[in-house]
Amino acid sequence: MEDERSSFVVGLIENRAKEVGVAAFDLRSASLHLSQYIETSSSYQNTKTLLHFYDPMVILVSPNKLAPDGMVGVSVLADRFFATVKKVVMARSCFDDTKGAVLIKNLAAKEPSALGLETYYKQYYLCLAAAAASIKWIEAEKGVIVTNHSLLVTFNGSSDHVSIDATSVQNLEIIEPLHSNLWGTSNKKRSLYNMLKTTKTIGGSRLLRANLLQPLKDIETINARLDCLDELMSNEQLFFGLSQALRKFPKETDRVLCHFCFKQKKVTNEVLHPGDAKKSQNLISSIILLKTALEALPLLSKILKEAKSFLLANIYKSVCENEKYANIRKRIGEVIDEDVLHARVPFIARTQQCFAVKAGIDGLLDIARRTFCDTSEAIHNLANKYREEYKLPNLKLPFNNRQGFYLSIPHKDVQGKLPNKFIQVLKHGNNIRCSTLELASLNVRNKSAAGECYLRTEICLEGLVDAIREDVSMLTLLAEVLCLLDMIVNSFAHTISTKPVDRYTRPNFTENGPMAIEAARHPILESIHNDFVANSIFLSEASNMIIVMGPNMSGKSTYLQQMCLLVILAQIGCYVPAHFSTLRVVDRIFTRMGTDDSLESNSSTFMTEMKETAFVMQNVSRRSLVVVDELGRSTSSSDGFAIAWSCCEHLLTLKAYTIFATHMEGLSEVATIYPNVKILHFHVDIRNNRLDFKFQLKDGIRHVPHYGLLLAEVAGLPSSVIETARDITSRIKEKEERRMEINYLQYHPIRMAYNVAQRLICLKYSSHDEDSIREALQNLKEGYISGRL
Repeated sequence: MEDERSSFVVGLIENRAKEVGVAAFDLRSASLHLSQYIETSSSYQNTKTLLHFYDPMVILVSPNKLAPDGMVGVSVLADRFFATVKKVVMARSCFDDTKGAVLIKNLAAKEPSALGLETYYKQYYLCLAAAAASIKWIEAEKGVIVTNHSLLVTFNGSSDHVSIDATSVQNLEIIEPLHSNLWGTSNKKRSLYNMLKTTKTIGGSRLLRANLLQPLKDIETINARLDCLDELMSNEQLFFGLSQALRKFPKETDRVLCHFCFKQKKVTNEVLHPGDAKKSQNLISSIILLKTALEALPLLSKILKEAKSFLLANIYKSVCENEKYANIRKRIGEVIDEDVLHARVPFIARTQQCFAVKAGIDGLLDIARRTFCDTSEAIHNLANKYREEYKLPNLKLPFNNRQGFYLSIPHKDVQGKLPNKFIQVLKHGNNIRCSTLELASLNVRNKSAAGECYLRTEICLEGLVDAIREDVSMLTLLAEVLCLLDMIVNSFAHTISTKPVDRYTRPNFTENGPMAIEAARHPILESIHNDFVANSIFLSEASNMIIVMGPNMSGKSTYLQQMCLLVILAQIGCYVPAHFSTLRVVDRIFTRMGTDDSLESNSSTFMTEMKETAFVMQNVSRRSLVVVDELGRSTSSSDGFAIAWSCCEHLLTLKAYTIFATHMEGLSEVATIYPNVKILHFHVDIRNNRLDFKFQLKDGIRHVPHYGLLLAEVAGLPSSVIETARDITSRIKEKEERRMEINYLQYHPIRMAYNVAQRLICLKYSSHDEDSIREALQNLKEGYISGRL
């Protein structure tokens, strides 16, 4: 498969009100994504997240100016965090919002009113200005013109998706493992993306990456994907049939569309450049590729005909039953030879491209073909001559696009030195690569004849290309459908089917219900550790915070990461590794996990921690999922404890679902005051002064006496130091326990009433019948009267 380098060109511009306009142009699928938002973070966290999502090959910025107070400016941001990406500074006049509005009106495949842009031209002037600069740069740099009404434009698309900031993407190991340099290349599977990346096309892989970085928020779309997976899992014939049908489509199908969305600028001078033949060759290659893809459609239609799920039935209706594809195929069949196929082997591809157009359509093309055949034959005759003349029976004649034909002779066949006739001699493994003047001369003639064939073929194809351009939206639809099927069939369904039965189950979604996952497993780690210990979670509006306690290495960080990854999997429309799960759709995922000093930005561990926490506090909403792994441990213990406590209180007021891991045992006191906090701990046994980790999550506080001292003893601290520490900690503990007891007695009645309210809310969202609900209410009443809740 060819490399998956980015194909995005991103234009960035900001104003003094901390507003940022982003225009991301995807050269691969001829689409433009516009976003405009107020940057809430002084470190440009939102912009960084968006750039991380697009992974651009070029960033376009206006000349640097003084950024708003405390802001670094998008230009400096590009230099600092995206140093490997090409940065282009364009004149401010290129960022013209009026020109941007006109361009989008003319180029967008859909009416601007359908995009919601018509009424917002004045309001969203920054992203339109960025769009004007992006299109100007692409047309100038790539020498193309975007065809009218061919561009797929999405506006403010990020509001339809879950936002995961760049730091969280790193912490959760969504795309890359955290310590990839330690794991080495063999452990690539240690990220969620690499675990799921069994897609067969580059477009499918890119769609998977985009979904993982911005999961869906729309329950209807998520359920449509899950219904489709249900059908694939219950109908093996459909699953394997679709896998086979998708293999018939060329891997580059999504990229081929660009040749129909972009027109090459006309060459004014009469002299033809070598690049012109290359452009013609690309166009011919695209038509052959399109022909191959359209020929694979009937098989896909046959398999999808009986599909029941909405998503597959909709694909059948909108693509397989659409006559426009048959018409395009017929038009191609009138000009292109029916035996021509898409080929990946260089010389076969060259020959297929030269003979793409049917014979007899263009006399000059037929002459150029004859020359091409004659020179190709002469080259093979020359190789035979060398085999006989120099007694080299194993001499081969490989071909590559850069060099043309060259000679490859095994070392063992060469006795002494090669004759002087052989030039450009190179050792390559067990072979010697070389050429001769005769071969070089024939190569030039062969390449020239092929170039002439390409240019004449392009002239023959002009009418066909114009006809295809009229239906370019059909081709865009086909490419999108193939990428989506590749992701659902070859990634999601494949991943689930390779696991034992019922290891992965379908998640359920409610609008405002609880987040309940039973026997959840870490999707990445369970594939590495066979005996992975499953754990559950329950969060609701009435119990929206869990504080997870336990010693170092007991499994807290894994549990936190695991829950976030399961939510992401569920919201991209995939099954999750759990016995059962019901979720409320999350709008943002925030994580605050372990950090080191950041020497580049002159931030200590604590400063980095506070910046990340500030970003969470400023942007969190009631539908967010917040995961905090240790807070405040990088500063003095009293300050750290105070910050952790006040952050907990702030998050409790927001109703966001929060999982807070700590080994500050004093923090468990929050639960005695606030009834919507639940304390859990990871079970640890102590045997012969050794910690035996069980990795099992249990209710309540389990005090593991002096685990820090046990670890210190193992590390080799003197016993006198350990004894003194033990004496100090027991006195502190005594005071804390007394205070906890007073709190418990004071707040117990409130907690009882709160527990009743929480159970009632859960019953509201349950799917039980009336008798079961009556029984549950009776049990609840008895439990409250007896004080058992």
